[in-house]
Parts: sequence; C-alpha cells; structure tokens
Amino acid sequence: MKNPLISYNNESIMMFFNYQLYQFCPKSEVSMFFKNLETNRLYLQNISPAHRYFIYVLFTNDDVLRFHYSEDRYTDLNGADVEIAEWNQPEPRNQHNWVLVRKADDIAIGTCGFHNWDRDSAFCEISYDMYPDFWGNGYMTEALQTIILFARDEMKVHCIEAGIDQDNEKSIRLIERLGFVYNKLVIDEKQDKKICHDKIFHLRF
Repeated sequence: MKNPLISYNNESIMMFFNYQLYQFCPKSEVSMFFKNLETNRLYLQNISPAHRYFIYVLFTNDDVLRFHYSEDRYTDLNGADVEIAEWNQPEPRNQHNWVLVRKADDIAIGTCGFHNWDRDSAFCEISYDMYPDFWGNGYMTEALQTIILFARDEMKVHCIEAGIDQDNEKSIRLIERLGFVYNKLVIDEKQDKKICHDKIFHLRF
C-alpha cells in the first residue's frame, strides 16, 4: 500500500498522509444523503477527520485567506478539527463539504460545499477554496459543476447563492461561467472590524 508524499510548493510544506485514509470511501457510505462524488479528474470526498492536516494547511495559507475574515485562519490543528466537526453534524443537516482529491496522484487540492440549506424555500449557499498550487487548471469548475447538479437533482434546490468579495475577480469570473447572475452588493462589518463588500450572485433552476 503506497503512502504518497503530499507537497505544497508555495509554503514549502511536505506531509505524509496515510493512503488508506485518502482512498475514495467505500460504497457502503452511499446510504448517507451526502455522498462521495467524482468527476473526470477528481474524487469529491465527504470531509472527515482524515482530512484534518490538509484543511489546516489550506486555511493557514495567505493566498487562500486573502478574501476571508481573520477568524477563518487556524492557529493549530484544533481549528481544523472544529471545522470538520461543524460540517459533519448528524444528518439531516443544512450544510456539507467535500474535499477535492486529484485522481492522478491522490493529492487533496481544495474544498467545496453548501451551507444554509433551507429545504422549505429550496435555497442554499455555496462556498469553495483551493490551494494556490492548483489554481488555473479548471479543477474547481469541474467540481462545482458536479455539486451544482447534486444540489439541483438531490437537494431539490431552486436557487444557489454565492457571496464573493468584490475584489476577488477570479472567483467572480468562475461563478459567472457557471451561470450565476449578479444580484446585489452587501456591505458588512465582521468581528475583526473589517468592512466587507460582498457581491451576491444567484443561480436559479
């Protein structure tokens, strides 16, 4: 059984992950509402404690956090554990997150998911992050196309909302390519007193 080396060049971080923890999860888990998914190049694995080191690396990266709030930065692995536990509350739940794992080498490269799922109004919000080494390869487009279909067909939502910092031009271009339409600008003050100007986009079915 191989034990692949996970290397993230931007931070000069190298970690060993047990391959068994990163395998595509067994078919017995399909009884859960939120399933493991896959695309041509990616496994979309239900987030779990097996991903804690990657989640920690992802949310301590300055480029990833550029358009996040200060409270999103982890100071230790406990932050990743808390985040994973929040996403993994017992079903039925109103949020879920997947970890993007590249099929070619079993390397975790990002996350995507939904939160604030309101079944009565058939509405949810989408979020996503990717480690900078893997930007510009179309991986997130591929992943989001897949989970958007899951939201439409399995979650039965009629509207998906994305809130994106007005200066995050790459992310705005991404969701516009996926068919999201600009709705409004929201100005908000967060815990760190940062004034945020978020553009709100909607994708309707």
